[in-house]
Amino acid sequence: MTIRNFTEATLTAEVLRRIEATPNPRLKQVMTSMVKHLHAFVREVRPTQDEWFEGIKFLTETGHWCDDKRQEFILMSDTLGVSMLVDFINYGKEGQETESTVLGPFFVEGAPELPMGASIVKPGTVGEPCVASGCVKGADGKPIAGAVIDVWQAAGDGFYDVQTPDGPNLRARFRTGADGKYHFKCVRPASYPVPHDGPVGRMLVATGRHPMRPGHLHFMIEAPGHEKLVTHLFVRGDEYLDSDAVFGVKDSLIVDFEKTADGAYATRYDFVLKPARQSARAA
Repeated sequence: MTIRNFTEATLTAEVLRRIEATPNPRLKQVMTSMVKHLHAFVREVRPTQDEWFEGIKFLTETGHWCDDKRQEFILMSDTLGVSMLVDFINYGKEGQETESTVLGPFFVEGAPELPMGASIVKPGTVGEPCVASGCVKGADGKPIAGAVIDVWQAAGDGFYDVQTPDGPNLRARFRTGADGKYHFKCVRPASYPVPHDGPVGRMLVATGRHPMRPGHLHFMIEAPGHEKLVTHLFVRGDEYLDSDAVFGVKDSLIVDFEKTADGAYATRYDFVLKPARQSARAA
């Protein structure tokens, strides 16, 4: 029976009826759940027309702030805890394998591949010199040869290279040898604010939150037969560990950055990768 004069009670059911024939089962599941939750949100909050339009303008402006150097929607997802929730669902924690955390909005494809031991720091970069080292292992404790390690970080002043006009800096790709070991020169991570000059920043201010992230190094590690790991190493003692703006801190990822005799800093961490899931192998 066709319904034209919808009510608050009947509209949701009609929207769901109209997507009933969605041919892709997963898309149908996602769309059905989205409609149910979105309609329930509207019924609970009961926004005025002006409030609803403000929400639409916020999302529109968020899109306008996205380009090849900045992803405001990822930033929104991060600061609302959604990115970490998706991470928990998809990666989780098993045994002694290294925990994951958010990718963040500043990963860039195609970082230069450097020889092991090289520096990722351009001359003149703000920051205290540091060396990061360790080993990439499998769940069986054996070193993984040929693991591809993407690393990136902010400078000591809190800016990533994509936020400055100076070109690529503080990011690189390394490949482990037979011993699975890695080491490279970087700067000691410093706490910094996420970009807060746009709509996400206004959202943080409006909700009484700060934009700060504790100092960290980003890693993305891939190796055949293993799950891709996206994670950070956080600086022990950083004042923002308990209030990270993107909810990314995990105790197992907090490490010491110790001062060495030559005045630089050093940190060491062994990454343990998960074996690939059967579905991933089959794909």
